[in-house]
Amino acid sequence: MPDAETRTRYRVEGMDCAACAAKIDTAVRRLPGVTDVSVSVSAATLVVRHGSAGVLADVERQVTRLGYGLSSLGDAGAVPDLVADGGPGTGSPAWWRGAKARLVLACAAALALAFAVETAVPSLAPWPFVAALLVGLVPVARRAFLAARAGTPFSIETLMVVAAIGAVAIGAAEEAASVVLLFLIGEMLEGVAAGRARAGIQALANLVPRTALLEVGPRLLERPAAGLMPGHVILVRPGERIAADGMVLEGEGGVDEAPVSGESIPVAKAPGDTVFAGTVNGAAALRVRVTAKAADNTIARIVRLVEEAQEHRAPTERMIDRFARWYTPSVMVIAALVAVLPPLLLDGDWSGWIYKGLALLLIGCPCALVISTPAAIAAGLSNGARRGLLLKGGAVLERLGQVTMVAFDKTGTLTRGKPEVTDVVAFALPAREVLRLAAALETGSSHPLASAILASAEEDRLAVPRVEGAAALAGQGVSGTVEGRALFLGAPSAALQRATATDDERETIEGMATTGRSLAILVADGVLAGAIALRDMPRDDAKAGLAALEAMGIGRVMLTGDNEATAAAIGGRLGIEARAGLKPEDKLRAVRAFQAQGDVVAKVGDGINDAPALAAADIGIAMGGGTDVALETADAAVLHGRVADVAAMIVLSRRVMANIRQNIAIALGLKAVFLVTTIVGVTGLWPAILADTGATVLVTLNALRLLQRH
Repeated sequence: MPDAETRTRYRVEGMDCAACAAKIDTAVRRLPGVTDVSVSVSAATLVVRHGSAGVLADVERQVTRLGYGLSSLGDAGAVPDLVADGGPGTGSPAWWRGAKARLVLACAAALALAFAVETAVPSLAPWPFVAALLVGLVPVARRAFLAARAGTPFSIETLMVVAAIGAVAIGAAEEAASVVLLFLIGEMLEGVAAGRARAGIQALANLVPRTALLEVGPRLLERPAAGLMPGHVILVRPGERIAADGMVLEGEGGVDEAPVSGESIPVAKAPGDTVFAGTVNGAAALRVRVTAKAADNTIARIVRLVEEAQEHRAPTERMIDRFARWYTPSVMVIAALVAVLPPLLLDGDWSGWIYKGLALLLIGCPCALVISTPAAIAAGLSNGARRGLLLKGGAVLERLGQVTMVAFDKTGTLTRGKPEVTDVVAFALPAREVLRLAAALETGSSHPLASAILASAEEDRLAVPRVEGAAALAGQGVSGTVEGRALFLGAPSAALQRATATDDERETIEGMATTGRSLAILVADGVLAGAIALRDMPRDDAKAGLAALEAMGIGRVMLTGDNEATAAAIGGRLGIEARAGLKPEDKLRAVRAFQAQGDVVAKVGDGINDAPALAAADIGIAMGGGTDVALETADAAVLHGRVADVAAMIVLSRRVMANIRQNIAIALGLKAVFLVTTIVGVTGLWPAILADTGATVLVTLNALRLLQRH
C-alpha cells in the first residue's frame, strides 16, 4: 500500500486545451481520497496526490468517462513518447487519422448532403440541417453532460449545445450546423497546435536510439536500448547515436553533443570520459560501459524535470485561472440579459436579440485566455531545456525576468574549477627542466595541483623521468630522487627551509604570490631550481557573460571563500566586484543584504557549498554538467557550465513574459471586438465561434515562436 500523499503521474491523451484540463482537474479533485491534482496541457500529464492506491481506479474511470485516454507513468515516470495526434512519438497516429478528424469529416459530409437535399427538395428545410447538426452536436452534448456530472457545468461544450439548440429554435438551423462544424474544426486545430507545442521538449526523448549493440560474451547482439542496465557494455559505431549514459572503455574520438547541449564543437572523448545518451559518435568506434538505466539517463531526467516544471504554475497563470472561473458564468449571465432585456424593456425583436445572446455565449469561452500563459511557459521551458537551461516551473521562469542582482560563486562557477600552470620561472635550472623534474615528482598523484603540472608537461611533450623514493610530506610537499638528484617540490615556506634564496628570487616568489596564484617551488640538491605558478583560470566565456548582464542593467558580484589576493585577481580580470574570505553564513548574509535594499537576487553556485545562499536567494541557479546535484538542488540549472547562460536564462524569461502579454492581448482583444460587433449586429454566430477557436490557435502559434533559438 502506498504511504500517505503518494504522487502518481499519468499521460493524458486527447487533452488539447485549457478547458479540457479544467474539466479533468475538477472531476478528479472531487474524488474521495484525492488530496491534490495538477494538470498540464503542455506536458499532457495529470498528477494526482492521494492516500490509498484504491482511489486510482476511480481516477482512471472518471477521466476515461470524460472521453480522454489515460496511461500511468507511475511515481517517477519514464522517457515518454509523444501521445498527441500528429506528434513524433512511436505509435501516435497522424492528426488526420484521429477521432477528431473523422468527426469533422462526418459532420462536413452531413452538412454538404443537407445543402444538396435542400437544393433538391426545398420543402424539407430545415430538417436536413437539423440532421446534419446532430451528427456533430451529439458527441459534443455527451461531453457536456459528462463534464456537468463531473462538476464543470459551464464548459465550452455546454455553451456550444445551448447556442446550437437556441439557433434551431429561432429558425437558424443552417447556421447552427455550420457553427458546430467550425467548432469541431477549431478543436482539431487546437489538437494539432498542442501536439506541436509538446513536441518541443518531448522530441528530446526521440534522440535516444531504440536499439544498441550489446556485448554478450564474445558476441555483439542488437538489443532494445530501454533494457540497458548499469554495467552493460555496448559498442557505438561511427556516426551512431549513443544509447545510454556511460563511460568510455576503449576508443578515442569526438562526440557531437549539440543535440543535448547545443555545443557546436564535437567534444573529445577518451577512456574514462563520460558520454551521454542521444549524443552522436564521431569517426571512431567507442566501447562504453553503461552507467544509468534508460529511465535515469540524462535525457530522461531532463524530459521528466521539464514536464514536472510545466505542472508548477506561474503566478500569472494562477491569476488567470481564478479570473476564468468567474469569466464564463458572467458571460452566460450577460448573454441571457442581452437576449431578454431589450425585447422586454425596449420592445426589441425577440429573434434578433436571442441570436445576439447566443453569439455572446460562444464568445464567452475562456480557452484562448486560459491557454495564453501555460502555452508560452511550456515553449519557454522547452527552449531552455534544449539549450541546457533547466528551469523548475513557471514561477521560476517568471521570476527570473525580474532579477536585478546576480551573485556568483568563484571556484567552478566563474572559474573552471581546476588549476592550470600559468608560469614556470627558472632559477638554477631552465624552465623546461623545472617542469620536467616537477612532473616526475608528481607522477601518480591525484592532487589538483599535481594534475595541472602533469598536464602542462604533457602539453609541452616533455619526457618525464622515473622517480625513486617518492614521499609525500604532509602540509609541505613531495620529495624523491630523479636521475640522481635529490628533489623537493612544495610550498614556498617549506622550500625556503631547504634552500637559500637570493633577494631577487625572494622578490620574484613574493610578487607571484600577491597576484593570487598558487606556487610550487622546486629544490634540487639543496638549491632553488625554479618556481611553478598555478591558477584556477576563468571560464572562457566568463567575461562576455558578465558583460551581457551588465548590458541588461543587472548587477554582478562575486562571493567567495578564497583569499583576498586570489579573489581580487579574478575579479579584476573579469571586471566584477569581489568579496573574499566568506563562509557559507557570510554568503547568506550578503544575499539577504541585497534583498533588503530591494534587489531581486539570483545566486549562482555549485549547489553544494553554497546551499544556504542558494536557498535564500530569490532564484538559486546551480552550475554543473548534468550531474544529479545540478539537476535536483536549485530552482534552475546551467548544465553546460557557461556563464553566458545565466544572461540567456534571464533573456528567455523576458521573452516568455512578453509573449504572455501578447497572448492575453490577443485573447481579450478579439473577444472585446466581437463582443461589440455582435451587440451592434455586425457579426453573428459564425464570427463568434471563429473568434474563440481562432484566438486559441493564434495564441498557441504565437507561443510556439518561443521554441526558436535566439
